[in-house]
Amino acid sequence: MQASSTQVDLEYDIVPTHLAVRAMRDNGYKNTSFAVAELIDNAIQAGAKQVELLCKERTVQRGASNVSSLDCIAVLDNGLGMTPDVLRMALQFGNGTRLDPTQHTGIGRFGMGLPASSISQCKRVDVWSWQEGVASAWHTFLDLDDILNTGQKSVPEPVQAKIPALWGKVGKSFGESGTLIVWSKVDRCMWRTASGLIKNSELLIGRVYRKFLDENKVRIRMTEFNEGNISGSMKEKWAKPNDPLYLMPETSCPTPWNNTSMFEQWGTDVVFKINFNGEEHPVTLRYSLAKKEAREKDNSGSEGYGQHAKKNVGISIVRAGRELDLDQGLINAYDPRERWWGAEIDFPPALDELFGVSNNKQSARNLSDLFSQDLETLLDGETLQTVKERMKQEDDPKGPLLDIVQQVRATLNVLRGLIKQQAAGKRGKKRHETSTAETTATQKTKQRQEQGYTGKSDADEGMPDSEKKKELTAILTNEGISTQDATQMVAHTVSNGLKYLFAHSSSDSSAFFSVKPKAGVITILLNSDHPVYDKLVDILEKEVEEVDVATLQERLTNALEGLKLLLSAWARYEDELEGPRKAAAQDARGDWGKIARDFLATE
Repeated sequence: MQASSTQVDLEYDIVPTHLAVRAMRDNGYKNTSFAVAELIDNAIQAGAKQVELLCKERTVQRGASNVSSLDCIAVLDNGLGMTPDVLRMALQFGNGTRLDPTQHTGIGRFGMGLPASSISQCKRVDVWSWQEGVASAWHTFLDLDDILNTGQKSVPEPVQAKIPALWGKVGKSFGESGTLIVWSKVDRCMWRTASGLIKNSELLIGRVYRKFLDENKVRIRMTEFNEGNISGSMKEKWAKPNDPLYLMPETSCPTPWNNTSMFEQWGTDVVFKINFNGEEHPVTLRYSLAKKEAREKDNSGSEGYGQHAKKNVGISIVRAGRELDLDQGLINAYDPRERWWGAEIDFPPALDELFGVSNNKQSARNLSDLFSQDLETLLDGETLQTVKERMKQEDDPKGPLLDIVQQVRATLNVLRGLIKQQAAGKRGKKRHETSTAETTATQKTKQRQEQGYTGKSDADEGMPDSEKKKELTAILTNEGISTQDATQMVAHTVSNGLKYLFAHSSSDSSAFFSVKPKAGVITILLNSDHPVYDKLVDILEKEVEEVDVATLQERLTNALEGLKLLLSAWARYEDELEGPRKAAAQDARGDWGKIARDFLATE
C-alpha cells in the first residue's frame, strides 16, 4: 500500500525534530559554566539588576556512603520577564526577539542560548516568567524524553503556574517581574557537586561579566544548598570582577591586589575604524603591564596573585562589554612570564560576521584563526596590503582583521621585552644585595693589583664616594634603568667597596655586553636584546614562577647548550680570521683565559 503524502512528509522532514535535538546536545559548549553564561546573558539583556545561580544537591547512596550530588541548576533574575508568546518563542531553537544585527547592540542575538545551553547539560528545562508579580508567572518546558519518545515537535503552550516553593525559599531576586530557569535531569555537568560547579564557574563568570560587575550594572549571586536541609546547608557568594588586564581596583585577585589594580595600562587605547556593510564601526585595543611592585617578591608567580594571573593568560576578546573568549593563539606557553601582561580587543555586535562570532558566544573564529597562524606564512612573501586586497577580492572576511592582528603581535613583543627588563632589574637589585661574584672578582682584582697589574679604572678608586655614586648612577640611568634601582645598586656597590657592577639593559648593539670603567668601578652592561642573553643569562636567572625539578633540569640543559653555542661562535670567529688579526684574537683568548683562571680558582 502506498504511503500517504502526510506520512512521507513526516518521515522526510528536512530537520527531524527528535534527531536534531539529540544532535544539538553536542553543540560545543566548553563546559557547564559556559552554558550557564548563556542564561546570564539573557538575564542581563532583559535588564536584570540581580541574577542568581542556584545549585541544588540531593543526598544519594553510593556504595556504603551517603554523598551529596548535584541535582538541579537554576538561574533566577529580576529582569523584564516575558509574555506567554515570547516565553514560548524563547524555547525555540534559532528564534527570538533579537535576531536582526542591524537593530541590536546588546550581548544577545542568536536565538539559541536558552534551549541550546539547556539541553547541552540536562534532559529537562522548565521556565517560569512573570511581568505582574510572581503570582502571574507563566510556565512552559522542554523535556528530551518526551521529544524522543513521542515525536513532540512544538514547545508546549505556556500556562499560568505557581513557582515551586523550594525556589522561593532560596531565591532572593523575586521581583515584580523576572524569570526562573531550572535544569533538571542533569546528566552532562562535568562537576558532580554544587560546590564544584560554583568553584569552577566563579572566575569565568567574574571575567565574562567583569565590566557589568565593575560598573554595578548587575550583581550575581551563587548559591548551593541541599534539598534535605536548606537552611543548614546553604552557602552563598557574590561574583567579583575578574579582570585579566588587572586594571580594575576591586576584583577577585588575592591580597594585596584585591582592592587596587595590579597592572598599569600600557599606552593609550588603540582604536581601529572598520567599514563593514556600509557603516564604520570602532574596534578598541587595550594593553596592560604588571606594576613593578607586583613582581618584586621572589617567586611572585607562586604567590596567590601570581596563580590568579596564571589563570588569566591570553587576549581577552570582548563583544558589547561581554567577554567571548580568552584567546591563547599568540601565547608563549613555555614562558610563565606571559601572566604579567594583559590585552583586550573590544568590538560591537555589528561586526559579528566579520569576527566570526559563534552562536554560543564562546569565540570569534576569524580572529582566532589569524592569531593561530604564523604571519610570515600567511603573507607568503607578499606585502600586507597585497594580501588584504586579495582577501577583499575573494570576499574573505579576515582581510580587515589583519591590521589588528599585526598591531597586537607587535605590541606583545614590546610588552615581553619590558617584562624581561623588569625582571632583569629586580635580579640586578637582588644580585647587589648578595654580590657573590662581584665580591670574588673584587678580591681577585686586588691580588692582581698587588702583583703590579693595573687597569684604567684603578686611577679613580680614590674618588670621594659621593662623586662615585653620582657618576655610576648616571651611567645606569642613561641605559634605561630606573633612578630608584640605579641608586640602590650603586649605593651597595660603593658602600661595599666593590670593583664590579652588573646591570641589564636593552641595546641594538651586536655586542652581548659592554664594559664601562669609570669612578673606580667596572660596570658590565648585559645586552638583554642579544640572543646570548636569552640562551644563557635569562634562562638561568628567569624567575622560577613555580618550582619543579623538570623545569630546573631543562633550564640547566638549555644553558649548557647556550654556552656551547657561545664558544662555537668564538671558534668560528677565529677560524675566519687571517694573519695578524687571527694572531691577536688567539693572544686575547689566551690572556683572557689566564685572568679567568685566576678569578675562578678556589682558594
